[in-house]
Amino acid sequence: MPQHAEKEITMPTLLCDEKGNLNPKAIGYAKKPIIESNLKGHYMRKKKWNYWCVFGDEILFSATISHLDYAAVCFVYFLNYETQRYVEKTVTIPLGNKVKMPTQVLESVHLHSKEMSIQLLYLQNETHMMVTVPNFDGDFLHADLHISHPLEDESLNVVIPWSRTQFQFTAKHHLLPTTGFVKIGDAHYSFQAEDNFSVLDYGRGVWPREALWNWGFASQRVGSKRIGLNLGGKWTDGTGMTENAIFIDGILTKIHEDVLFNYDTSDFMKPWTIKTKFSNEVNLTFTPFFQRIAKTDVKLVTSNVHQMVGYYNGKIQLENGLTLQIHQLLGCIEEHKAKW
Repeated sequence: MPQHAEKEITMPTLLCDEKGNLNPKAIGYAKKPIIESNLKGHYMRKKKWNYWCVFGDEILFSATISHLDYAAVCFVYFLNYETQRYVEKTVTIPLGNKVKMPTQVLESVHLHSKEMSIQLLYLQNETHMMVTVPNFDGDFLHADLHISHPLEDESLNVVIPWSRTQFQFTAKHHLLPTTGFVKIGDAHYSFQAEDNFSVLDYGRGVWPREALWNWGFASQRVGSKRIGLNLGGKWTDGTGMTENAIFIDGILTKIHEDVLFNYDTSDFMKPWTIKTKFSNEVNLTFTPFFQRIAKTDVKLVTSNVHQMVGYYNGKIQLENGLTLQIHQLLGCIEEHKAKW
């Protein structure tokens, strides 16, 4: 028995009511970032983040500003696909009072500390990302990227309702053409809009104390098409909503079914399979070539991320009856366990 189709939201909608609980009208998905995350109350339970992942020809580059209500946690990482040189740096700011997280998906956010500066300046359908880390594994890192948000492109904006008092708004924006450079020490990597794309994961919500999720994504040019994949699991199961979608040349096709991620937790580098729960709509294998492990353990808060970089292969059945063949599509997949 297939799952029901989710409600599409087409008008600007507030995420919360005046008490800070979930506005029932916000439950659904939108193809434009029209949901405003007006979070309040829920002391210590609010989680907010802007995660960016940029796929270059030679490197993957990522910058995140997050706020967990009692601290701002910001991190930058980079991977050279070929040499597998990998560097990650995290800065934690207790209370994080100076880090203001915007209520709109496309809005500026920044963090400045001695160890790291991340500036995400949104202006006229473009995010200007500037990242400076004076000591990045002994090197000076400076990134200057211009990420465009094509006006005609659709995005995935979903509200996941666990209950009236626990819920999450996630916006996954794919295939954002990116130009500019990332400089690490003497190495200089450049990005071109034709082939290099960024993915934005914007999250705002009120979370339970413990969380577990899977997320798989890719945004690449395949021949003449731009293909974006967004697949999630565990955290959305049973809510009647999913964050599953495929983007082809900026057009979103929503996948209404839960997807099941199958992988070996004793060896995350073994191939993963991702399939829709009831139908054969999604049938993919993900083969990793690199594993990022990020662990945080500060008394009350533990977070454990296993994020793989690798390739998707398989097929996805589209609504119009056509089958999209996926062959060696570069992307990421992860398991994230949090106690926060």
